[in-house]
Amino acid sequence: MMQSYKDYPKLNNDRINFSKISGNLPLPYLVEIQTESYKSFLETGINEALVDIFPIENYNKSLSIEYHSGGFRLETPKYNPLQCKEKDLTFSSSLKVKLYLNDKMTGELKESEVFMGEIPLMTESGTFIINGAERVIVSQIVRSPGAYLAKTFDTKLGKYIYNADLIPGRGTWLQFESDIKNFLWVRIDRQRKMPATILLKALGFEKDEDILELFGDRDWLKQTLEKDSDSKTSLKALKEIFKKLKPGEPITDEGVHTFLVHKFFDDKTYDLGIAGRFKYKQKLGIYNRLIDRILAEDLFSAEGELKYRKGTLLTKEIIDSLQDEDFFEKGACAHQLTVNDKLDNHNIVTIVKVYANDKKDLVSNVIGTDLNLTEPRVTIPDIVALFSYFMNLMDGFGSTDDIDHLSNRRIRCVGELIQNEFRKGLSKMAKNVTSKMSITIGENKDLTPQSLINVRPLGSAIREFFATSQLSQFMDQINPLAELANKRRISALGPGGLARDRASMEVRDVHFTHYGRICPIETPEGQNIGLINNLATYAKIDRYGFIETPYRKYDKNTGKILEDAVYLSANDENDHVIAQATNDIKGDTFISDKVVSRFNGKNILADKKDVDFVDESPIQIVSVAAACIPFLEHDDNTRALMGANMQRQALPLLRPHAPYVGTGLEHKIATDCGLAVVAINDGVVTYSDSKTIKVMEEKGERTYQLQKFERSNQGTCINQTSIVHKGDKVKKGQIIADGPSMENGDLALGQNVTIAFMTWEGYNYEDAVIMSERLVKDDVYTTIHIESYEVECRDTKNGEEMITPDVPNISMESKAHLDNDGIVIIGTEVKEGDILVGKVTPKGSSEPSPETKLLDAIFGDKSKDGKDSSLRVPHGGAGTVLDVKIFTRENGDELNPGVKKKVRVYVVQKRKISEGDKMSGRH
Repeated sequence: MMQSYKDYPKLNNDRINFSKISGNLPLPYLVEIQTESYKSFLETGINEALVDIFPIENYNKSLSIEYHSGGFRLETPKYNPLQCKEKDLTFSSSLKVKLYLNDKMTGELKESEVFMGEIPLMTESGTFIINGAERVIVSQIVRSPGAYLAKTFDTKLGKYIYNADLIPGRGTWLQFESDIKNFLWVRIDRQRKMPATILLKALGFEKDEDILELFGDRDWLKQTLEKDSDSKTSLKALKEIFKKLKPGEPITDEGVHTFLVHKFFDDKTYDLGIAGRFKYKQKLGIYNRLIDRILAEDLFSAEGELKYRKGTLLTKEIIDSLQDEDFFEKGACAHQLTVNDKLDNHNIVTIVKVYANDKKDLVSNVIGTDLNLTEPRVTIPDIVALFSYFMNLMDGFGSTDDIDHLSNRRIRCVGELIQNEFRKGLSKMAKNVTSKMSITIGENKDLTPQSLINVRPLGSAIREFFATSQLSQFMDQINPLAELANKRRISALGPGGLARDRASMEVRDVHFTHYGRICPIETPEGQNIGLINNLATYAKIDRYGFIETPYRKYDKNTGKILEDAVYLSANDENDHVIAQATNDIKGDTFISDKVVSRFNGKNILADKKDVDFVDESPIQIVSVAAACIPFLEHDDNTRALMGANMQRQALPLLRPHAPYVGTGLEHKIATDCGLAVVAINDGVVTYSDSKTIKVMEEKGERTYQLQKFERSNQGTCINQTSIVHKGDKVKKGQIIADGPSMENGDLALGQNVTIAFMTWEGYNYEDAVIMSERLVKDDVYTTIHIESYEVECRDTKNGEEMITPDVPNISMESKAHLDNDGIVIIGTEVKEGDILVGKVTPKGSSEPSPETKLLDAIFGDKSKDGKDSSLRVPHGGAGTVLDVKIFTRENGDELNPGVKKKVRVYVVQKRKISEGDKMSGRH
C-alpha cells in the first residue's frame, strides 16, 4: 500500500519531510564560528595578551609597570548597534586596565586604572559595526605549527632527498635537510645552510661519539661530522652559527648564547600557539612512531617491570593500550641528556631501540620528545626528537606529511586574528613605554602608569586591522543566505596565508579530509577558486583550530548504530572505517552485510563488522548554500557550484515566497542569519503591529522593535514584518518577525513560477529567458532599493558654506519640494537632477571690503556672492525620499574636522524586472 503524504513527518510551516535519511543531530548554531571565537577573545584573549607583554621594564630594570592577571574590565558601550549605524560610529567598548608602577629603588608601588583604547564589540549576529558599516572578519585557514617531514625522489640521480621542518606559530623556523651526497644540513630562519651537527654541538652534544651513539652510527652522520671538524666545543659551535647568520658583527661569549636563546628558547620571541605543543607531541612523541615496529630491546615500565620482550611487533592495539595508561609519561625509557643549560634546561627524552627493517639487521634509536612538556616554545628535547625522526626517515621508516591534509591546516577565527593584532599593538606600545621610562628616570616622583602609557599604537593597530585587512570585509548583505555564507567563509589568503598568484593546483584542489569539514562545491569561479571555501553544514572548530565533523559510533558487539554524535578532526579519523549515511539502515542496524564506506580517503565496500563510525547526515558534506539545492546529487558539479553561488545574488523581492520544494534548511538559515526577529524567551504576544511586538514573559513584558525600510550594505531593503498576532504563544528561538527574503520564518529567495522548457522563436537562445507580462505587472519580481546621498557643510577659506533654499539661479518651481531649511521633504517623488539639499558655497573671487562684510553681517545676503553646490539626484537615482537625517555638533554627533553640519537623504526605488536583468534557478 502506498504511503499517504499525511504519514510523513512535518517541518516548519507544515512542510512535509520526505527524506529517507535524516540524522537525529540538530544543526549547530550556524554563526558559532564567529560568536564563540570572539567571546573567548573578550574573556581570555585580552588577558593572555596583557600577561604576555607585561611587566614592562626600563633599560636598567629599576622601574617596571606590572599587570596582574584578570585586572581589566570592558565598560558598557555608549551606543547600541542601531545607533552606531545611524551615527556612523564604531560599536565598541572602552578597555580599562589596572596597572602598577613598581619603583625597585624605593620599593614604592603606585596603582592606577589606565584607559587602553576602544575594543570593537561583535553584534549578536556575528558582525562588527565600524564607522557605521557592518563588517565581517573572515576566518583564515593556515598551515598549523608543528613538525613536518618530507622526502622527494630525484629522478636524475635515483635518490631520495629528505627534509624535516620545525614550524612555530611565531618565531624562527628550523629546517634539517639532506643533499644528493648524503650530507646533513641545517637552516635557521631560512638563511644559509650549515652542517646539521653544528647545531647539535651548540645544544651541548660536544663529542662526536656521543652524537653517533645517540642518533645511530650512520655513514651520512659520520661524513657530516667530518665536514664540521672545527667546532669541537659548544661555545665554538655557537660562534660558528653566529658568524654564519650575523656576518661582520662582533662576537662575544655572552652574545652568542643570547643570540640562540632569542632565536628559539625565549617565550617573548618564540610561540607555538595553542595548537603547536599539541602537534609537536603528536608528531615527535614516541607513541605514533613505534606503531608496526619490532622491538630491538626489552621494554620496561618506569617501575622496572618487563612489559614486552625484544622481537615483539608493536601493533596499533598495543600502542593504544600503552597510551591509555600513560606508559611513557610516567617515565618509562626516559633518558637525561647532557645539554647546554645556558640555552635551555629541559633535558628529558624517551629512547626506544627498534629494528629499522624486517630483516632485523639494522637497529635504530627512536627518540621521542618529553611528553610532559607544556612550554609554549621549542625545547632541546623537541629539536633532538626532530633530528631523530629525520634520521629514522633516512633509515626507511616513519611517515611523511601531506600539507594539504586538514590535520596540518588550522583555522584562525576572528578572536585569534584580533588577539594577534592586539598583541602587536601592545608590543609597539611597550617599546615606547620602555624608552620613556628610561628617559624620565630622574623624575620618578610624579610618574604614574597613566603618564607613561600612550595607547595610540594599540588603537591604531586595531583600527587598521578592521579598516584595511584583507580578512576584514564589507558584509555581503544582499540576502540572508549571502550574509550567512560570508560569516562561514574560510580564506587561505591574507597575512600569513597564501598569495593567489603563487598558489598551486594541489592547494586549491578538493582533499579527502574536506569531507564533512569544507564544502567541495561552494567556491568562487575566478582566480580565487579553491582558496576561498565555506564551512560544511555540521562542521565545528575545536579548541586547537582544527575542523571537526560529527559521526555516529557503531557498536561492533551489538551491531547497532548509536544515537550520540562524536565530533572527529581529520587526524582522529585516520585508520577508521566510516560508513556512508546512504547505506540501507533499518532502525539502528545495517540491512546488508557489506556497506559502502571510506577508509583513509579511499572508498571501499566493507564488512559491517569492520565499521567504526557512520556519517551523521548526507548534507554534512556540503555548505549551507549548496544544501539549499534540492536533488543536489543529480546535478553536474559545475552547475551545483553556480547554483550555490548564484543563490547568494538573489535580491529580496517585494512579496517573497518560500519554495514549494525545499530541503528543510530554509527555516534554520532564516533563524540563524540575524535578519529575522527571534523570541528570546517563551511567552504570549500582547501586542503586534508593523513596528513593534510585545511579548509577556515570566519575568515581565519584553518589547521587540522591528527594522523598517533600512538600507543594507548593498543598497537592498531590510524590512522586518511581524508574523505573530495578539494572543499567540511563542517559544524561545521562534521567529516572530520575518526579515528580507523570508516568508513565515522560511528563507524565500525567489518565486514559484511555472516554467516551460521549449523554444520560442529563438528568443530564448542559450541563457535567455522569456517572461510573461503578468510577472512584471503583478510585481512578482519587483525589488526595493535604497540609496543614501549625503552632503557636508564646511568652513572654507572664503567663509562658511550654507544649507539654504535660497540657491542662486534656480527657479521657484525647482525648489518647491524643499523645506524652509533647504532640505527635501520626506515622501517627495524626485527625478534625476532634482535638488535634494540646497547648498551655497562662498565664491573666492576677492577679499571683501570692510563695508561689504558689514552689510553681509547686517542683511545676511550671501547668496548673490555664492556658488550653487547643492546635492542633486544622480543619473538613475530617481525615486521617493524615504528619510532625512541631519547631523550637527549641537546634537552631540561626531563630525569630521571642519564639518559644521551633515545631511543624509535616503531615496527608495521600486524597480520592476526589465530586459537585461539576470535570472537563475537553483540548478
